[in-house]
Amino acid sequence: MNEFEDAAGTMAERKKAGGYGRVVEVLTSLSITVAGIMVLVALLGGCASGRAGGYGSSGMPDAGDAAAPGGEGKLGIRMEGLRLSAAGYMLDFRYRVLDPDKAAALLDRKIRPYLLDEATGAQLGVPDTAKLGQLRTTGRNKAVVDRNYFIMFANPGRQVQPGSRMTLVMGDARIESLIVE
Repeated sequence: MNEFEDAAGTMAERKKAGGYGRVVEVLTSLSITVAGIMVLVALLGGCASGRAGGYGSSGMPDAGDAAAPGGEGKLGIRMEGLRLSAAGYMLDFRYRVLDPDKAAALLDRKIRPYLLDEATGAQLGVPDTAKLGQLRTTGRNKAVVDRNYFIMFANPGRQVQPGSRMTLVMGDARIESLIVE
């Protein structure tokens, strides 16, 4: 008997013994598919649209308005949305640059942004992976006017839920009373 026939005989014995090899194979394939779907949801799930009006998706005023909440006017941005993403384990903060000079701080890799839950005081940071780096837009070049950018924040244990009030802290700048959609 050669090696091929021996391997085929072993496979036949596994199938008779309960087919555990096939079950493991199917579960492995399923887990890879689920992981791929979760990555796609994280990347595409909370995409902000390019609105031309003076309000973002959350109904917050344009950063150029005098009534702009928190530090949006100081940072030269308009908030497009703060949404749950990746099955609730991430928060996707989208913003549009209105003044590139003021918004440069948001793209600086040295400044570590975090979200502060106003109810519990929990601080949610930006994940920093070995292969991808920080899960946010960082700039090698200057910020571009009327372009959307993003920052992903970790939400371990799904602590933050829709309707929660958050404060974005970027160095000395703060944007308060952001509502999670």
